[in-house]
Amino acid sequence: MEKTLSSQLIFDGRAVKLRLDTVQTPGGRQTTREIVEHADCVAIVAVDDEDNVLLVKQFRKPVEKELLEIPAGGINPGERPEAAVRREMREETGYLPRKVTRLGGFYSAPGYCNEYLYLYLATDLISSHLHAEDTEEISLVRVPINQVLSLITLGGICDAKSIAGLLTYLLGRKGPPKTD
Repeated sequence: MEKTLSSQLIFDGRAVKLRLDTVQTPGGRQTTREIVEHADCVAIVAVDDEDNVLLVKQFRKPVEKELLEIPAGGINPGERPEAAVRREMREETGYLPRKVTRLGGFYSAPGYCNEYLYLYLATDLISSHLHAEDTEEISLVRVPINQVLSLITLGGICDAKSIAGLLTYLLGRKGPPKTD
């Protein structure tokens, strides 16, 4: 464990905060850590009744291109992750899941960020659109489940949360790996 000697808030933005921590390593060396603080989020593998995965295509400014991703979004203060799943699904896909199942979770980039993503499976989908300002440029893409792995390996899906979420779901569908 590293011991935090001091912490200084460098930037306090709408979506992220940046702080600079001075730490002492277990070996006694003093160094700094740049840490991005980001609220926890939900990431959703949504599967319709025809065995399609619902993905969203949207432009991502940091990488200057459109990405194909699983639906995801922030958890509002006081909101439970399951409620965030239902809200985000309605905003980003126009569907409300009647069944929400926790698949796990993971840190997005623990080398410099504290964001944790709660991973869920959303099924039994019914049409129920909820408008949100930041979702106007998002388009819905249905992908047959049997094409997902190929999309990942060929680079059609290239963001970490989508890859982690989809592989978790696909491995879970097949059951645990067999051991000798």
